[in-house]
Amino acid sequence: MIDYEGRRFRPAEDGARDRVAHYHQDGDLLWGEFAGGRARRGTLVGTCAPDGRLDFAYCMVLEDGEVVSGHCRSTPEFRPDGGIDLREEWERFGKHADRGVSLLTEIREAR
Repeated sequence: MIDYEGRRFRPAEDGARDRVAHYHQDGDLLWGEFAGGRARRGTLVGTCAPDGRLDFAYCMVLEDGEVVSGHCRSTPEFRPDGGIDLREEWERFGKHADRGVSLLTEIREAR
């Protein structure tokens, strides 16, 4: 199982790279918080499978005060530098209903 504790991720696309998610993990339990871009604040909670795949629900408050919630399944892809990219298949519910695929990239500290 991948240990996501303390890892930080941001969207791979240039226009949203100021959004940062900070992940925590205890066994197969995963949770995190994020902010930036259009999201004033967001949280996620879910599980991590033995192969590192993530299955979680999320909720966020956007800049305009709207509350958005949804579900995401993330598949890890390992980079040559030891970092992880997450291929996210997400779905939003309610008024903001939508679905799509995004890529998050791990923020690695320069050595």
